[in-house]
Amino acid sequence: MKETDWAHELKPLITKYKNKKHPLDYGNLYQLMVMVILSAQDSDAHINKIAPALFAKYPTLKALAKAEPDDIEPLIGKVRNFKTKYGWLIEIAQTLKDDKNIPTTMPELTALKGIGRKSANVIMREAEVKAEGILVGLHVLRVVPRLGISQAKTGDKMEKDLMAILPQEMWGEVGMAISFLGRETCRPTNPKHSECLLSDVCEYCKAQRE
Repeated sequence: MKETDWAHELKPLITKYKNKKHPLDYGNLYQLMVMVILSAQDSDAHINKIAPALFAKYPTLKALAKAEPDDIEPLIGKVRNFKTKYGWLIEIAQTLKDDKNIPTTMPELTALKGIGRKSANVIMREAEVKAEGILVGLHVLRVVPRLGISQAKTGDKMEKDLMAILPQEMWGEVGMAISFLGRETCRPTNPKHSECLLSDVCEYCKAQRE
């Protein structure tokens, strides 16, 4: 059986979603970093809802560095694991001190509390810097095995699998493109096969047709 050329097959998907803004409704790199940290194990929609009040009170890292638990709890108290995330955010704010010091490389970003490779990949994509990895989030973890590209169960392993078969110039956009496909088309239940750009090469879609 001929092996699928995924670099070729995924190009239309990247073309469709290239430069589409991340679902987090941020205004600058500081807001994006904060929202990415808050959105872990929570929903983008929820973070978008609470963010305006948070940034009205703490518009910069400098302001956030002085935040007291009693002042910030009413703003992010409903966010999942907010106490841990609050601790991370304060430490980052006190370490970086100024918005202009927010890093945009994988080693520097992942050295910060609360930022793993997935979050770093999001920040780097939105900052439009050269990708050093591939974004693997919830939707990507679901869609990639359906397509038949990788059956990895963890984000780190799946990212390595994808990086091994795709050229680096695709890394910055492919994760987000697959994520958008998962959000809009390849839903957990009742995926819209007829609307999918990858239905001809998708193992899951082929199995459903048989």
